Amino acid sequence: MNEDAVRQAIIKGIKTVFDPEIPVDIYELGLIYGIDLTSAEDGQFNAHIRMTLTSPHCPSAAELPEEVRAVTQTTEGVKEAKVEIVWDPPWDRAKMSEEARLNTGFF
Repeated sequence: MNEDAVRQAIIKGIKTVFDPEIPVDIYELGLIYGIDLTSAEDGQFNAHIRMTLTSPHCPSAAELPEEVRAVTQTTEGVKEAKVEIVWDPPWDRAKMSEEARLNTGFF
């Protein structure tokens, strides 16, 4: 798989991870700040995901990053996945996709 195909497959996987308090996947919520891929062995890629949470006090602070790591790690073309939690810039509702705002009623 090429880099773009792996990135799209990672995004598809991340879209299966939902914030338990908000009925929208974390990609559409705007919690994923970056997906960096570097070449690894055998044409695979190492993935570095930068993400945030809706709040530093998020009750899912331990589970969500691990779910993102696990779903990324099992993506075809990924050799190794790492997830980094970042707080800058802070998350706000403006980072949500239009679809997410419609689904949650945040206009």
